[in-house]
Amino acid sequence: MNIAPQRVVTLHYVLRDERGHVLDDSRARAKPLEYLHGHDNILAGLERALAGHVAGDRLSVTLPPEEAYGERNDDLVQQVGRGAFPQEGLAPGMRFQTPGDDGPQIVTVREVGDDTVVIDTNHPLAGHTLGYALEVLEVRQATRAELAKGHPLAAGVEPSQVEDRKVP
Repeated sequence: MNIAPQRVVTLHYVLRDERGHVLDDSRARAKPLEYLHGHDNILAGLERALAGHVAGDRLSVTLPPEEAYGERNDDLVQQVGRGAFPQEGLAPGMRFQTPGDDGPQIVTVREVGDDTVVIDTNHPLAGHTLGYALEVLEVRQATRAELAKGHPLAAGVEPSQVEDRKVP
């Protein structure tokens, strides 16, 4: 079965930055990635590259910033009052989840001052060209419950435990 919309894909991947440094490796966690193709579960550039492939295929994909997490935007670096953060232990490089205009966002602390903190709401991989080594392990038809939820269900979740809605 080939990778196409409405199919669940299981794969292993190694993610590298433009210098070749490994940023993530699914085998290191001993758990492959599972996603529902065509439902924005992964980067659009990866979905395009994987379309049509079958179990057993191995491929390398390079995504420039505009196809990955976007270019860095200096307007997303700003100073905020120190009182918005814990008083003890705050250090550059720490990350926090905060509410944003479009839902939760991750902020990275860049500098800590007495009265202010410089934060960056760019995605940590914004501005980077990313390289993926991919191995397709399995491709299967999604269940009605998975289509209704828009993502694969965790192992052990029975379809009867999920609200049954009509899917297009």
